[in-house]
Amino acid sequence: MTEERVTPLRQRMIEDMNIRGLGEKAQKAHIRNVKHFSAFLGRSPDTATPEDLRSYQLKMTDDGVSASTFNVRIISLRFFFGVR
Repeated sequence: MTEERVTPLRQRMIEDMNIRGLGEKAQKAHIRNVKHFSAFLGRSPDTATPEDLRSYQLKMTDDGVSASTFNVRIISLRFFFGVR
């Protein structure tokens, strides 16, 4: 079994989620969604601009992402950008 390296940015997010009492499933979902956004960007998510966020939303819309998935991903990004 390989262990995924935890970056300082991810560790900070995990700590912030623990401080706020988020459960394990919520934490995994937030990490997964920020990771998805990072893959879209092709770089660290903390370098994103407002235009990058808009492009991501347009991409999800073009891809036909369900409203619930869209909203959950945005909530994760709101947590990520609002807390750091």
